[in-house]
Amino acid sequence: MYNSYLKRTIDFICALFGTLLLSPLLLLVTIGLLIANNGKPFFIQRRPGKNGKIFQILKFKTMNDRKDSDGKLLSDADRLTKIGSFVRKTSLDEIPQLLNVIKGDMSLIGPRPLLPEYLPLYNDSQKRRHEVKPGITGWAQVNGRNAISWNQKFEYDVWYVDHISMKTDLKIILKTIKKVFISEGISSTDSVSMRPFTGN
Repeated sequence: MYNSYLKRTIDFICALFGTLLLSPLLLLVTIGLLIANNGKPFFIQRRPGKNGKIFQILKFKTMNDRKDSDGKLLSDADRLTKIGSFVRKTSLDEIPQLLNVIKGDMSLIGPRPLLPEYLPLYNDSQKRRHEVKPGITGWAQVNGRNAISWNQKFEYDVWYVDHISMKTDLKIILKTIKKVFISEGISSTDSVSMRPFTGN
């Protein structure tokens, strides 16, 4: 009952209210990133959703497009702008995904949508993360986010699929708020972003 009907209704209402409430802040961040990223405040990328269906995810762009003398992009650490670092630490980069939730591609709570090229690399258990809609935050995010291994992340994702409920979602929301305030798990132990998944 909750997963089939009520969850979508709650997602839509909360995402719509959140977008309206945060619109002044979103405008300020957009202007700041417009300046820092040479007119490119947003990051749009293809991601797999429920049942692997591809959609366009919207995020704030926290890194610029600076390249070296050979025309190759610099490292993530070198391209992360000051305002981009702040936006990442406060998780504001995820807020535009409220529009994905309103549209129905995503949920507020669920496994994070990863890259399409990872789809053929999952084992049978890991594929189960696509049995539900991806979320802005999820069980893996409140239990380590980018600071945990891929295997741990997938185990948390599948755990959520098997234990989805209003009680679980409320618990994740409360833990997410706490994580945002203490800026925990934003980066992996040796990188500003999670290293690519290369298979099992």
